[in-house]
Amino acid sequence: MRIDGAKPAVAGLAAALVLIPFCLLLVVARAPADGLDARAAAELHAYALAHPGVTRLLIVWTNVFGPWPWRVAVVAYAVWLFRRGATRPAVWAVTTMAVGGLLGAALKLVVARARPLLPDPVALAEGHAFPSGHALNVTLGAGVILLLTLPALSRRGRKAAWAAACFLVLSVGYTRIALGVHWVSDVVAGISLGLAMIAATLAGLARWPRDRRPVEPRPARKVGTR
Repeated sequence: MRIDGAKPAVAGLAAALVLIPFCLLLVVARAPADGLDARAAAELHAYALAHPGVTRLLIVWTNVFGPWPWRVAVVAYAVWLFRRGATRPAVWAVTTMAVGGLLGAALKLVVARARPLLPDPVALAEGHAFPSGHALNVTLGAGVILLLTLPALSRRGRKAAWAAACFLVLSVGYTRIALGVHWVSDVVAGISLGLAMIAATLAGLARWPRDRRPVEPRPARKVGTR
């Protein structure tokens, strides 16, 4: 799979399809948390209180794979690509992370959903809940790095890379719910928004004209003298 070879129509359609569940979750976020959100928060909070060792591990995991480590990793990768002459993928990577992060932050302010309020909390987080910034950024970061590295991997390596990326996204999302700082719908919305952003920026990248090498003038033919 090549980043430069993404088809605009396919990428745009993927972004639209992923945004459908996100819009539904946006409606849910405007209402008081109940159903799956409330049950998951209560059950996982009880488990976290009963297993402090697991809770400490979840805190370490959510910090190691939090938003800023992913931002730093993607920017570092983009710098490496830029130095090797891969300007388009480098700009795509940074743009995807930056625009996705800003959009997530703006949505938090607009929706202004409160975080779970639990007795004896095991972790605290600032700001609003919807969408989950951790879930959004791990999806963006893991997705960008995955798509950039796939062309260089073998068939077995690609399967391992896909599995690792999916595990990171799901595990970080789980930590946010288990630690009681996000609702389930916050995490699902963050993942959905991340996938939609990757698809949308891929569509934009496909429309970006490729760099063309300048045509070197042919050396003038020497005219023999008589």
